[in-house]
Amino acid sequence: MSVHAGLAASPWVVRFAPLARPGGAVLDVACGGGRHSRLFLARGHAVTGLDRDVTQTRADGAELIAADLEDGSPWPLPGRRFDAVVVTNYLWRPLFPVLTEALAEGGVLITETFAAGNERFGRPRNPDHLLARGELLRLAAGLSVVAYEDGIVEDRAVVQRLCAVKGAEPQALPPAA
Repeated sequence: MSVHAGLAASPWVVRFAPLARPGGAVLDVACGGGRHSRLFLARGHAVTGLDRDVTQTRADGAELIAADLEDGSPWPLPGRRFDAVVVTNYLWRPLFPVLTEALAEGGVLITETFAAGNERFGRPRNPDHLLARGELLRLAAGLSVVAYEDGIVEDRAVVQRLCAVKGAEPQALPPAA
C-alpha cells in the first residue's frame, strides 16, 4: 500500500482547497493512496488522479489514470484543463510547464515538496530530488503567487510550498492555519 494511503490530507492543501472553483475539475498528480483526491471528492469536485501505479489509490468516484510521467511518454491528458492541480511530495521539473498549461484560467496550483536541507532528516537525500532555495517560485513563473513557504516543518522535513493562481488572484484568501 502507498506510504500516504492512510494519511490525512496535507494541511497546506486543505488550507488552499477552497480556492478551487466549486465543483470544478481537480488533477491530483502523483496521487499515491489518494488522500488529496478524497479531500477534493468530499468537497464536490470532479477528480482525476494520476500516478505511475494507481492500483493502491483509494478514491471512489475519481478518474484514475496510470502513467509514467518521467519516461518520455506524451502527456496523458492533452488539451484537458483543470480548476486545481495538486502536487505533493513529488518533483519532476520538466512537468511544471505542462501543469501550468493544464490549469484553466483562474485555476489554482497547490504544491509542496522536499527542499535542499531535507537530507539531514531523511529521504529524499539526492539533490536531484530536492528543490533549491526559491526554485519553486521560479518554476511557477507566470502564475500569481498566493502563498509561498520555504523551511523546516515540525522539525522533521525541509519543504517548499506554493499556492498560485493562473491569471487574476483569487477574491478571498483562506485564513492561515
